[in-house]
Amino acid sequence: MPKPSRRRFLKNAALASGGTLAAAAGLNQISPRLWREPMAFAPNRSYWSTSQPQANPPLLEDIRADVVIIGGGFTGLSAAYFLRQRSPQKRVVVLEALGCGSGASGRNGAMVLTMTEDRYMNFSSDPATDKKIYDLTARNVQFLSELSAATGIDCDLDTEGALQALNTADDVQAAQAYVEQARSLGMPFEFWSKQQVTNTIGTHVYQGGLFDPGGGHVHPMKLVRVWKAAAESAGAAIYENTVVTDIDDGQLHRVHTAGGHTVKAKSLVLATNAFTSRLGYLRNSIVPIHEYIGITPPLGMQKLEEIGWRRRIPSNDTRTEVFYLGLTRDNRIHIGGGRPGYRFNDGPGDANEAASHFAQLHRELVRIYPTLSDTPFEVTWNGAVDWSLDGSPTVGRTGKHGNIFHGIGYSGHGVNLTSVFGRIIADLEIGREEPWKQYPFVNAPVPYIPNEPFRWLGVKAGLAWYRMTGT
Repeated sequence: MPKPSRRRFLKNAALASGGTLAAAAGLNQISPRLWREPMAFAPNRSYWSTSQPQANPPLLEDIRADVVIIGGGFTGLSAAYFLRQRSPQKRVVVLEALGCGSGASGRNGAMVLTMTEDRYMNFSSDPATDKKIYDLTARNVQFLSELSAATGIDCDLDTEGALQALNTADDVQAAQAYVEQARSLGMPFEFWSKQQVTNTIGTHVYQGGLFDPGGGHVHPMKLVRVWKAAAESAGAAIYENTVVTDIDDGQLHRVHTAGGHTVKAKSLVLATNAFTSRLGYLRNSIVPIHEYIGITPPLGMQKLEEIGWRRRIPSNDTRTEVFYLGLTRDNRIHIGGGRPGYRFNDGPGDANEAASHFAQLHRELVRIYPTLSDTPFEVTWNGAVDWSLDGSPTVGRTGKHGNIFHGIGYSGHGVNLTSVFGRIIADLEIGREEPWKQYPFVNAPVPYIPNEPFRWLGVKAGLAWYRMTGT
């Protein structure tokens, strides 16, 4: 189904910057040296952060390892777990700048989605491969549930499905056609009428829904706890409050930290999401887009009855500036999305700009649920996520010696897809590539994104266009 999305926005942003870039290719080449991205990391102030696991001590000595992983989020922790599962004889070390889950893994919108963003409820030219990706990611949702049970940590994972709320009659028509094709391939999507949507999540503002029974909702930081416990139980060593400042890559990598210590390792895993370019890698592969989220206080049963949200099914809508909502176990409604934020060279944010984003979110919440007009957000937060220009992610190996591994470009699907990629990274590291060659995101190139100031110009032009056209 042709779905308006951030994907289309980012493509147009690239086009907007392309003409300028062609006239100033020299500046594009030297830009990374003129504008160094800051090595600063904001603490996690999200609602989820109250469940952040206690931090391990930082690295306090020089060490050697077989694999060093930079980043203690979903990608890094899952890669550590699977690496130790595959190769229990290997020493696997994770270096996290702040605490595990401080980045996007612990401050996202809590939707557990199947597929990849470029193929989510949107068939590619190869529907058979779309089906394979659906099966892979749907199985992983069930694996997360099993892993949670195995660790004894309840991550509030509700696997009742996920809903794409349809805004227009055209969306409805496209969704019906999508469901017909999906079901012919064995994909269990359902079309929901406007009344079915209302009966499930209460609101009357949508024209229908596209329901995926394979999705779900989770407490992201509790899921971080699951992955950290699993990785450590498997034998991985995790050092937190350990900022990596520089990497000398080669047949033997030397990873330097702000504390003056070095990790030497044969394999390097970049599990740094939107922060990857700060270390000098994959700078032209993703755009660090800032997402904004707000959450209400717990709603009493009477208020929840008034709203009519009867099942813990999260939703996202079909607009370009997409909004997404979820209902927590303690009956809080959270909403995120709307106008995306981009900061020049991924610099510090502005309080007034953030307040404007949060005000937009509250207006949308009240539009969807008018009875919440007198309910303010209890907590608001934001954070950077890694978007590729076409919404397609990539996982694979790189570097002159083929010993640098990465997963990047999740584009809003990271809660689930990160651990799929953690599994793939572990297999690639031991040379087990054959089972994964059938998937288009393995060792896939991503569209080129220019450096500053062209990136900033393109994103701002794209935002202005969508504001002007109202899409």
